[in-house]
Amino acid sequence: MVRRVLIFRMGSLGDTVVSLPCFHLVARAFPDAERRVLTNVPVAAKATPVLDVLGASGLVHGHIRYPQGTRGAAVLYALRREIRAFAPDVLVYLTEARGRAAIWRDIAFFRACAIPKIIGAPTSEDLAEPRYLPKEGRWESETARLARCLASLGDAALDRRESWDLRFTAEERADARRVLGSWPGAGHYLAIGVGTKIDAKDWGAENWTRTIQGLARPGWGLALIGSADEGERARAVASCWPGPVLDLTGVASPRVSALVLEGARLYLGHDSGPMHLAAAVGTPTVAVFSARNKPGVWFPHGAGHVVFYNKTDCFGCELTVCVERAKECLTGISPDGVIAAARARLDAAERAESDRAR
Repeated sequence: MVRRVLIFRMGSLGDTVVSLPCFHLVARAFPDAERRVLTNVPVAAKATPVLDVLGASGLVHGHIRYPQGTRGAAVLYALRREIRAFAPDVLVYLTEARGRAAIWRDIAFFRACAIPKIIGAPTSEDLAEPRYLPKEGRWESETARLARCLASLGDAALDRRESWDLRFTAEERADARRVLGSWPGAGHYLAIGVGTKIDAKDWGAENWTRTIQGLARPGWGLALIGSADEGERARAVASCWPGPVLDLTGVASPRVSALVLEGARLYLGHDSGPMHLAAAVGTPTVAVFSARNKPGVWFPHGAGHVVFYNKTDCFGCELTVCVERAKECLTGISPDGVIAAARARLDAAERAESDRAR
């Protein structure tokens, strides 16, 4: 009988959201086990990105902090001691592939922690890399790659809505209602997230401002989603919006932000955590991607999304700053095209709402 499961999942907000179906799969496979996640905790953060997203969903019951960026013997010994004290029966390897050497090093460490069974470690090239999908002309998503790694546990059911269920509590839904409160835009609103932690993904404030200007609709609201350090840019971009603006940057938690996104008619933004949150709650997105990753790997999951991806010959570079090509992949994306796609999506939503009202 499996009594304790340790899930190894590193990464950011978006990394956690794309792994949601796998967390559900692990919960189904080990419903009676105590499930903890081994994950990184950003400096000065109150919680891990994983717990920020999963919250009180019951998909995990706690966490063990992974000391990212250090290989000091004393730190690793303390981590080993903490893991051995938890005494997991199973380790689920659910983190992004970081190279074959790193994977085998991880396996050796977890064996030294006396974990008898390891599931999901991508020890083959096929499991470590996304597969190319010739019919679609893109690569499989990171979600699909992770699901393949955990195939021994069953079907992750990526296209079922319940696989993306964040299991919001009544208290969280009440918090979201308080956030929206008497905001005049609550009936009809868009949501945007124009910040990014990686310069090579940044489409630019000017492009976002032109896009927002082109989408202005009388009486519609605009919700700003993002972290506190993205607030100044978001407010500057939104200054041209003629309707009510709700600034949630650095204010709302990821789970409350997800509930606000659930009520939005459309989300616009970069390849980012909020974009994945919007897709997870079923809100259509219009997303602007750089070509730093292969097309498809980090696209929003599900139908109804529009992705702008300019596949330059340097695609898949994984750069954080693009100097030599001056972000050619992004400069080739026009605000006019993004505006047209967003308008079409909004028009469709309005028609559907009108039909339901008849």
